Amino acid sequence: MDHVERMRRMFEGGPVDRLVRRPFGYFPQTWERWKREGLPAEVGQWGPKFEEHFGFDPDVWMGQPLNLGWCEAPLVPCYEEKILRLEGPYEIFQDFIGRVKRYPKGIHDGVMPTYLKHAVASRDDWERDVRPRLDPATPERWRDYAANAARNRERLERGEVLHTAGVVGGYMYLRSLVGPTEVLVLFYDDPDLVHAMMRTWRDLMVACLKRVQADVGPYFRLYLAEDICYKSGPLISPDMMRRFLLPYYRDLFEELKAGQRDPIHFEIDTDGNCLPVVDVYREVGVTAMSPWEAASGCDVVEAGRRWPDLHMRGGIDKRVLAAGPEAIDRMLQHIMPPMVKRGRYIPTCDHAVPQDVSLANYVYFRKRIREMDH
Repeated sequence: MDHVERMRRMFEGGPVDRLVRRPFGYFPQTWERWKREGLPAEVGQWGPKFEEHFGFDPDVWMGQPLNLGWCEAPLVPCYEEKILRLEGPYEIFQDFIGRVKRYPKGIHDGVMPTYLKHAVASRDDWERDVRPRLDPATPERWRDYAANAARNRERLERGEVLHTAGVVGGYMYLRSLVGPTEVLVLFYDDPDLVHAMMRTWRDLMVACLKRVQADVGPYFRLYLAEDICYKSGPLISPDMMRRFLLPYYRDLFEELKAGQRDPIHFEIDTDGNCLPVVDVYREVGVTAMSPWEAASGCDVVEAGRRWPDLHMRGGIDKRVLAAGPEAIDRMLQHIMPPMVKRGRYIPTCDHAVPQDVSLANYVYFRKRIREMDH
């Protein structure tokens, strides 16, 4: 069974020879540590040598040939990144999404900035300066599209990949433009503006993804980056999700389904404790969730029993990898046997591997996964 058929069956619940072997990701500091601990120089992050070294399957996913955001709204043109002014030991910096931040002078990496302003602080900001940057017809958005679409179509026709529509989710989009606290106030103070922003999100995604669907081929998965949860649960209520997000998700999903014969899977990516929102998302057809953060109380074994038809990826506590082989074995003995039997599961860490995980512990972890995943 090749990697494409294995992933397809994992989503669809069919029989597989073993579980899919793919990573979630790594912090840059982790990779630097591993190189100091003897990781061969030719094993760069991702790519064939990386997959061979750690025993991963080839990457099966192919995204759409234009940027539709992930953690931020896909503005075109972006704002100019520049220092606006200096204030004592700080510099006031405007980033590509229009956020104004305060950094220590000359230091942007490894520090948390203070956010002073987001692009949408008023209805006028939205209408005058931000909404025009979300126009699907802007020529700059389609730069290099024809060549990228042709290359993607060839890969899809050769059966090398599964086609993903990967976009910024509505909550993440709103938060990036308005601010994490400010958007909560906006839900109450100006719901009409929130709906206007979400209609623009929907119209942009529908126009772009439908064109890609026609030019490249059918989608296997719609994948939304949402990050709507934190340690204790969702950042907004299920009622707010149903009011401000789900109608637009339903519109997009139905438009994409109407454009092809093949079924489309619908995945939500959110950190934190997603347990209270799984059933809410399933109201609009969500069939997959990730990454099931263990530190937030997500037990993939229990969730797998509760939602037996849900495709799941993640749930392996990244913190345990630093504790060594015995702790790794205890964790995997809890997770792997029932999840191998259940299926529809990809065993990965519940987020990027942190720098306190040694190379030896990670190699042991991946070895044990390969021994237990079939």
